[in-house]
Amino acid sequence: MTDELDPILVRAVAELRRPLEFRADYDERLMAVVRAAPRPGSFAALWAALRRPRAVEVSPLGALALAAGLAAVVLGTAIVSSRPGLPGSGAAAARGGWGGGEARDRSDARPVQFVLVMPSARSVVVVGDFNDWDAGAQPLQRASRDGVWSVTVPLAPGRYRYTFVVDGQRWIADPGAPPVPEDDFGRPNSVITVGENGS
Repeated sequence: MTDELDPILVRAVAELRRPLEFRADYDERLMAVVRAAPRPGSFAALWAALRRPRAVEVSPLGALALAAGLAAVVLGTAIVSSRPGLPGSGAAAARGGWGGGEARDRSDARPVQFVLVMPSARSVVVVGDFNDWDAGAQPLQRASRDGVWSVTVPLAPGRYRYTFVVDGQRWIADPGAPPVPEDDFGRPNSVITVGENGS
């Protein structure tokens, strides 16, 4: 068997040792290809690399994670853009009465009194869409020894969410106002509607 393979091996070795012959225009053709190729780091090279087809393998778990990530981005964008109290967003922009400080700057603002009965409180503040939920913007004053706290806030006509912050820690919905669903942070809220005639 080795005698039969020897002539084949001899011919293969002879073929591999044979010098390569290049056509006369080989160098010119090679240099033309090099000159036509985009330079590394150039926009053309980047564009060519991006357009080059590639096979991408994604495991089922990876595809699920990618889909969940995209859904989270879309949902997060929708929630942020529709969140009341953010200037220029959703309902706030449509009504013009939402958002921090806007009501105090408008000439059609009406005085609205916020009252909370909390005898054990040391401090009470009202926070809401109208003051960007700033716990230092509208502190209530103790109105009587019975624990009645109140403050008057000028608000433009519109609908506002708000809540009371007692002693800087406890968030309490107004027991005298219609409740609304808790916000994204699990805090209780109330709602007030200020009409054109101060109602």
